[in-house]
Amino acid sequence: MTARFCLPWPHKMLRSIAADVDAITDEIRAHWTDMIDTMEAMPGVGLAAVQIGVPLRLAVVDASDTRGQVIRMANPSVLHASSQMRLHEEASPNLPGVFAPIARPRAVTVRFMNDAGLWEDKDFVGLWATSVQHQIDHLAGRMYFDHLTPLKRSMLIKRAEKLRGRG
Repeated sequence: MTARFCLPWPHKMLRSIAADVDAITDEIRAHWTDMIDTMEAMPGVGLAAVQIGVPLRLAVVDASDTRGQVIRMANPSVLHASSQMRLHEEASPNLPGVFAPIARPRAVTVRFMNDAGLWEDKDFVGLWATSVQHQIDHLAGRMYFDHLTPLKRSMLIKRAEKLRGRG
């Protein structure tokens, strides 16, 4: 497959709620392959389908040190989140050149349909948990900077627009 173009902020799909996936088909597997190629080309630790213009609830995550441990998810949802928070610098290829520290639960249990078409509950901790939550936000039409105060969000977006103008 191939690495895909990431939609630039403020594309309307980035604010749209993605549609549920009914079954794992060859088309879904092809989307996942493109998403993995795109994630690796960034490089990043996760990607949601809406980021590349596919309006389906699909995500891929690989926060392993060695890579090659990709988890493919359809219709992911958080079942449980720890009360302990973890701060991490988050970014998005949809708004390149900027990042912000975001606090999210340190650990989450997520239910999703896996690449075999079976429902799975899986625990994620640390960077894995951060990335999974980041992707689930994308599938709900939210960006990481929505977790910032309005002033910080505005400053971040203006900084990204300024950088884009220079490019």
